[in-house]
Amino acid sequence: MKSKINIFWFRRDLRLEDNVGLFHALNGEHPVLAVFIFDTEILDQLPKDDARVNFIHDSLLKMRQKLQDEHGSSLALYHGKPIDIYKQLIQEYRIATVYTNHDYEPYATLRDTEIGEFLESNGITFKTFKDQVIFEKDEIVKKDGHPYVVYTPYMRTWKAGFKHSEFKFYPSEAHLERLLKTKDLPHLSLSDIGFESGSQSVLPYTVNPKLIQDYEATRNFPAKDATSRLGPHLRFGTVSIRKMVEKAIAEKNEIFWQELIWREFFMQILWHFPHTKDQAFKPKYDRIQWRNNEVEFKLWCEGKTGYPLVDAGMRQLNETGFMHNRVRMLVGSFLCKHLLIDWRWGEAYFAQKLHDYEMASNVGNWQWVAGSGVDAAPYFRIFNPTSQIQKFDKNLEYIKKWVPDFQELTYPRPIVDHKMARERCLEVYKSALN
Repeated sequence: MKSKINIFWFRRDLRLEDNVGLFHALNGEHPVLAVFIFDTEILDQLPKDDARVNFIHDSLLKMRQKLQDEHGSSLALYHGKPIDIYKQLIQEYRIATVYTNHDYEPYATLRDTEIGEFLESNGITFKTFKDQVIFEKDEIVKKDGHPYVVYTPYMRTWKAGFKHSEFKFYPSEAHLERLLKTKDLPHLSLSDIGFESGSQSVLPYTVNPKLIQDYEATRNFPAKDATSRLGPHLRFGTVSIRKMVEKAIAEKNEIFWQELIWREFFMQILWHFPHTKDQAFKPKYDRIQWRNNEVEFKLWCEGKTGYPLVDAGMRQLNETGFMHNRVRMLVGSFLCKHLLIDWRWGEAYFAQKLHDYEMASNVGNWQWVAGSGVDAAPYFRIFNPTSQIQKFDKNLEYIKKWVPDFQELTYPRPIVDHKMARERCLEVYKSALN
């Protein structure tokens, strides 16, 4: 009879160190088979040169190589629907328990429910753990048990909870000898899953004492490029959130720390209010009569609105898969308020283009600029895309880099007049909300 094994299922936690679910799996009583599934339910919706898929594939290959070279083990790669892969795995192995880490997005929770029920019906335990956040679900709520829908009190309660909780790491890297001793496990190239290398790549992150200390002074100026680029690495778990919080605390920098807390705020909002992925948190905002002009949307996507700071952001996004956060607010506001185009159109475009796309933060921030979300900017707050240049790109460094043609005769005229667009927006919003 085959010996029993446990499985650890990598998803949004692509690292061998300080990985909670992996730590628990390796401390179980059976050898562990590590697996990753390229989920066709997700991949089939992506462009074939998606830099994020390249990044995931590269991260997995690095882990696989390390396990083979240093531990005589490996990592099994599969491609298909997770339920079909598990049907295959229970035929091949005698599985006692499947371990993994929580994923909070609506699709993921449905998938995990299905997998959990299937495994349980076959006598296999399914255990999931909190790994990608410090606090999850309803761990930070108001005294009456209701979720916070305003960031500042959530942040204060988060910090108080953190102060009184046991902050610890999970040294999974110290137990890798418990992985199944075999190098002969399924392997997949990019082309095996229908993808190819594109022109973009996910950049490494920078989190050093200088960046953290200077963060408050430099983070709003897109020409400085003084942000950490942590987003994709937190999104796919190539870094540990616990290690990042530890760095923020070591430097005693509240602003950098609070950016990490914003991420958890939006995650718990999506967890408590899953409908907000495609419906306004404040239902009356779904009454807004969006213009949804497809020609104007295309010009916005291409960075051809005639407003240089808006165009710089969109061109940076299209060319690199990244956009500076200050500029994200401006381009989002411009789409929803100046052009009266539904925030869901912008959210979907960012989902396709951003390397650090993460549903909770993306939806949360788009609803913020549209005025329809939790803790949102009031609807009458409409960024002036010209005066924003004076505030954040006074010397035009960022604009010159991404819109070198902005002073040429060929540069488009503004597709909408700011004053007219502002008045039109106020009128449309007022009539929907009153």
